[in-house]
Order: sequence, then C-alpha cells, then structure tokens
Amino acid sequence: NSGETLGELYQTFQLNKHIRSDKEFIARYQEINHRYWKMYREGKIEKSQLRVIRFKKTLERFKVDRSEELSHEIAEEYLRLCPLKKGLFPETVETLGKLGEKYALHIITNGFLEVQHIKMKSSGLDGFFENVLCSEEVGVNKPHPAIFKKAMKMAGAKNKESVMIGDTYEADILGAQKVGMHAILFNPKKELVEKEVPEIHHLSELIDIFL
Repeated sequence: NSGETLGELYQTFQLNKHIRSDKEFIARYQEINHRYWKMYREGKIEKSQLRVIRFKKTLERFKVDRSEELSHEIAEEYLRLCPLKKGLFPETVETLGKLGEKYALHIITNGFLEVQHIKMKSSGLDGFFENVLCSEEVGVNKPHPAIFKKAMKMAGAKNKESVMIGDTYEADILGAQKVGMHAILFNPKKELVEKEVPEIHHLSELIDIFL
C-alpha cells in the first residue's frame, strides 16, 4: 500500500525530473523511513517530525529543488492517500475470520492515530478486532511495556494467555516478551532474525498453530 502510494506521488509531484525512476525513489524512501521510525519508537523524534523528515531526507538525497517545502506537501498527500489503499497479505481475511471464532483479537500499533481506523475500514478489517490501541493514546511506543500492559487491561487478559503477533522483532516481539506475553514474528520475507523466536512466513500458518 505504501509503495503504491509512493508511486502515485512520484507522478503527481513530477519527481521524474530529479529521480530516474519511481523504484529508486521508493527504495531510498523505505530505507530512510525505516531509520526514522526506529528513532520514533525510541522517543528520539516526535511524530510531527517523523511525518515530514522521512520525505525531506529522501528528496535531499536526490538533490530535489524546494525539498523543504515539497516534503511537507508530499507528507500531507501521503497520509491522505495511503490509508485508503486496500491491499492485504494473502488469506488475511480468511485467517482472521477463523481465529475470531475462538479468540478475541486486538491491535497494538505505533501508527498514527488519525489514520488507523481509516486504514482498517478501507481494507475491510475493522470488524475483526475488538480494540485498536495506538501508542499515542498511551504516550509511549512499542516496545515500551506500558502499551502492552494497557492493551491487556483493555482486553481483560493475562500475559500468559496473550499472544503478540507482529512483523517487527524489536518493537513487537521483544516488547511483548518483556511483559511475559507469548510472541510470534510474522516474517514474510524470511529475513534473518537476531535471536531464535517462533515465526511464521504466511498468515494462514496461524490457523495450524491456534486451531
């Protein structure tokens, strides 16, 4: 969804005048975005900074004119368009449907509060989850223990009977383990993980694990 949106922005803002291809623009953005999201998780930058600086640094890397002004314009358009995308991993709906018959499902996210429910509704996932807890509502980001404790309190669940399934080792897996929750890493690209941890490469594997 992000890649599709970035491709559209590449065209809308005529970045082809400065950057050879949308693929090059997207690859560089993703690299820079990953770095600044890590800083955001660690509390080193604010949300307002993250929203813009990831685009500003990308544009500066390509020596794009008006990078300061343009980064604000692109950031606003990105947050308007991206939440409306409907792309899902294979068998997402089928997996959630089956898990939801037996388990209560919830979401913990570091994502921006103003777009989470738009994303859920646009992708057709809003009916599967009882609670969507954004880090902004707690005042700390994953992997801080407070957000996991808040989520369990909202769910009326205990740590030993709760499982965190996430795609970021540091934020999701380590964060959950610190408060005594079980954790499973969703690793579709089969990337090398620092330490041995239960992991899946396809969402449908959760059906074999839990049902």
